[in-house]
Parts: sequence; C-alpha cells; structure tokens
Amino acid sequence: MLNLKDKNVKFLEKKIKGLEPVFAKDGKLGKLHYVYDSLVTFMFTPAETTKKGTHIRDGVDLKRTMFTVVLALIPALLFGMYNTGHWHMVAESGNMSLPYWEDFGAKIIYGLIQVLPMVVVSYGVGLGVEFIFCTIKGHPINEGFLVSGMLIPLIMPVEVPLWMVATATIFAVVIGKEVFGGTGMNILNVALTARAFLFFAYPTSMSGDKVWMGGQEADGFSGATFLGDAASLISDSPTVDGAAGIMEKFTAADAFFGMVPGSIGETSVLACLIGAALLIITGVGSLRIMLSFTLGGLAMGYIFNLIGPGLGNEYMQIPSYMHLLVGGFAFGAIFMATDPVTAAQTASGKIWYGVFGGILAVMIRVLNPAYPEGVMLAILFMNVMAPLIDHYVIQINISRRLKRLKTA
Repeated sequence: MLNLKDKNVKFLEKKIKGLEPVFAKDGKLGKLHYVYDSLVTFMFTPAETTKKGTHIRDGVDLKRTMFTVVLALIPALLFGMYNTGHWHMVAESGNMSLPYWEDFGAKIIYGLIQVLPMVVVSYGVGLGVEFIFCTIKGHPINEGFLVSGMLIPLIMPVEVPLWMVATATIFAVVIGKEVFGGTGMNILNVALTARAFLFFAYPTSMSGDKVWMGGQEADGFSGATFLGDAASLISDSPTVDGAAGIMEKFTAADAFFGMVPGSIGETSVLACLIGAALLIITGVGSLRIMLSFTLGGLAMGYIFNLIGPGLGNEYMQIPSYMHLLVGGFAFGAIFMATDPVTAAQTASGKIWYGVFGGILAVMIRVLNPAYPEGVMLAILFMNVMAPLIDHYVIQINISRRLKRLKTA
C-alpha cells in the first residue's frame, strides 16, 4: 500500500480517484467498474466502512495477505534467476564443475532475461482473464491470482515456450477456478492445475534433460534433475547402483542450497525456508501442514529404505532425507500444500492432510520411475480429499461431544 503521507502519493490518489465517476456502475465506462476498483483498492486503503452490526476490523485484508505470500516467494524467484544463468553456462561450457561464483553478474542477467518474460506473461494473461470474467459476470476482481501468477512460472522449466505458459494460465484460471465460482471456491490449486495441464498436454516440454537448461545447444549434455538422473541410471544400467551414483553427482548440500537443475523456483530448499519463515511469522502459512507434510515424506522414505534392499528398487535406497531436499518437495510443502482455499481447514485435518500428502509424494516418486516427481499429483489428490478429511474430523468431534454429554 502506498504511503498517503507523501505529497506526490496524495496527488496521485486525487487524480486516480477523480476518475471514479467515469468508472461508476452508471458511468460512461461502467462495465470496467470492478477493474478500476481493484486497482484503486490495491494501491490505497478502501474507502468502504461497515455501517451496522458487530464487526472486527483487521489491518490485513486479502490483498495484503496475498502480497505477503508474493514477498515470501521473492527469494525463490531471485535464486531461480541466478540458477537458470548458472546451468545455461554449464551447458554451454560442458563443464559440470563450473564454479557457482564465476560470472555472477552474467548469470543473473541471463536468468532475468529468461525468467522475467514468463512472470510477465503469467500475470498479464491471468489478470486479463480475470478482468474479462469480472466484466462479464459483474463481480469484483478476486485477489487470489496475485499469488498464482507468481507460482505458475516458478514451477515451470525455464525452456517452456511463453505461449505454453499463456495457454496453461488460461486453462488454470478458467477451468481450475472460474468454473467453480472464482477465488475461494476452487477445489484444486490453480498453479498446480497449470503445471498438470502442461505436463499431460506437452510432456516433452516438461521433462527430459534439456528443458532445465536455458538456451542449451550442446548436444548430448545431460542436464537432468536429481530425480531424473536417478531414473536414467536405473533404467539404462540396472546393475549400476543408481542411488549411489546420483549421490556422487549431486550432494545433499547441493540440493539444499539449490545447486542442481530443476524448475525455476523449486531447486533451493534454503530459499524456500526463508519464505516459510515469513509466512509463519506473519501467520499466513500453516505450520501444521508444512511440518506434517515433511514428516509424512520422511517416514515414507525411511520405510522404503528398510524394505528397499530386498526388492531391488534403486529409488527405495535413496536416503529418506534426500526426498525432502530434491525436486519440488520443499516448495510444494511450503507454498502449494498450504493454499488456504484447497487445503484442509480443521486443525486436526491439516495434520492428516499434510501427512498423507508427504507419503503420497514419496510413494509416487519411488513406485513410478517414469514419473519421478510426485509432489504435484500428491498435492492435487489431497486437494480433492481435503473436504472429506474435514468432514470426518468434524464428525469425530461431534461423536466425542455426544459421548461426553451422555456421560454428564
């Protein structure tokens, strides 16, 4: 929100609000009333006041909540830009040992050129669809896309064409949200709906080696992710210890700091944890879901470690803690699973929702080598199950209270 004590800001506010009669519902541009209203209320404090009834005023409304999540995503975005530039230079040189600090500025600039257009397309197309729907249906613009617009490019490989980003965004907003009634009514996470659409509609653009390396021209250079590389070791050389081989190529420290190929914003667990700290401190993110999702994945990974040697599945031998560090596990647990609209709402339900989500994510990774990243499907499945989980939690509470009543 702009500082209204600044004279220039006051002048700007006066000029913008001076256009209000033109954009009033009965004004010359009345059809664009909600578009104008959304821009004004985003920049300045809304002028509406409660006239009657008991009410509580909170300084943090939905726009400010969404803006907090966007701020929490900034570390992942900035590191994603740098990581994009780094792996592009690795691909160009063919040197996997290229120092991370070498050509720091050039890597940032390249990443900015590659990633920023994806962010612009995501916001431009998504908000454009929102404006069209609010104009046709005559309702205020929902603020939910402030977060979805940032999440969509962050969970994409850098080599995804911009037209695919636009297509996936349109699909996610229209089919994933608007058909259910808009923000607050959707049953699936909007950003993950966009990724799922691209994954199944254009699989070659969402998987493989080269999609993770911006502008790669070096034929035969492997830029596979940790999980993708493990899959290739297992499928190409069944006699090779795939888990051990990939651990030699990417260490736990590499995965934690994000020094691995992957989707733009998902590689650095450290950047995700910085965002998580902001969400937890401000009360925007659910610590219950983050922790339970993590513990569920860790427990499932440990179980596979115990039974893996006898079954011959190399994925089962990947250390359980590595499942938390690689792929989109941390990003999904912090920014996707905690979506307040599609997650469970009850306190106990959030724990069960997170535990089962983490378990499913690791299960899909291990038991389906053709699809080594299971976080997306796990969270989408748990989105669908969330209302059922809340239903049973409420029913159990009701049964307990009835028993206490009979006892009393």
